[in-house]
Amino acid sequence: MTTEEILYAVSDGIATITLNRPDKLNAWTAVMEREVRAAIESAEADDVVRVIVLTGAGRGFCAGADMSLLSAVVAGGVDDRVREQALRAGGARDGVRADFQKKYSYFPAVNKPVIAAINGPVVGLGLVIALYCDIRFATDTARFGTAFSRRGLIGEYGLAWLLPRIVGLPNALDLLFSARMVDAAEAQRMGLANAVFPADALQGKVREYARDLAANVSPRSMRVMKRQVYDGMFQTLAESFELAEREMLDSLQCEDFKEGVAHFLAKRPAAFTGK
Repeated sequence: MTTEEILYAVSDGIATITLNRPDKLNAWTAVMEREVRAAIESAEADDVVRVIVLTGAGRGFCAGADMSLLSAVVAGGVDDRVREQALRAGGARDGVRADFQKKYSYFPAVNKPVIAAINGPVVGLGLVIALYCDIRFATDTARFGTAFSRRGLIGEYGLAWLLPRIVGLPNALDLLFSARMVDAAEAQRMGLANAVFPADALQGKVREYARDLAANVSPRSMRVMKRQVYDGMFQTLAESFELAEREMLDSLQCEDFKEGVAHFLAKRPAAFTGK
């Protein structure tokens, strides 16, 4: 894969996508947007890949939209090019609800776990990207902020829907209104981060977690459960329950279920195929 602003590598069943503008704290650009999307699509299509990790090069995860882009809008106004870039859809996918086909909201429709390894500041659009990942692990030096209200902007790209579901309504309003920076400890208490690790241990801990998923967990189970959870955000309990009943019967007939029982009884490592 030829890239300009990201790095892409696969090992141990893990695809690692690294935002690679360290001198700019990995500030987000249109090129980075296209390359991240292409890398995720490549990882999703690769049967070798079972987990996707998104991280940043250098001392930051993502400082938000590149300020040169915002300065250009201030100078030139909102023309057709700006409208197209801001409103570009995520791309149509069969069998995926429209909610998960927007510009960045496609992450929940990716059929493999996406883990954000937050290695430093994550701000504005960078925070939006991190929150669309399924799980967030952070370094203890990371700092989190929405930034939008301090730029005269609003909760972009579905953030006003997503953030309250992660941290609760009062915390979401606080973070959106004040745009204050939150340290890693407070981020973990709020639920912005699943876990926090020392800076020199973050990548190792993330890979340890991802390797466990890749080696010991059914890819099919993860794929179905991810869809259950995200679709469940739009369902009643009865609808979720009925879907679970159908999925349970299907799982009882799949290869991964047979392997799950067989490897447990034989006390040997799992050999799941995802089927």
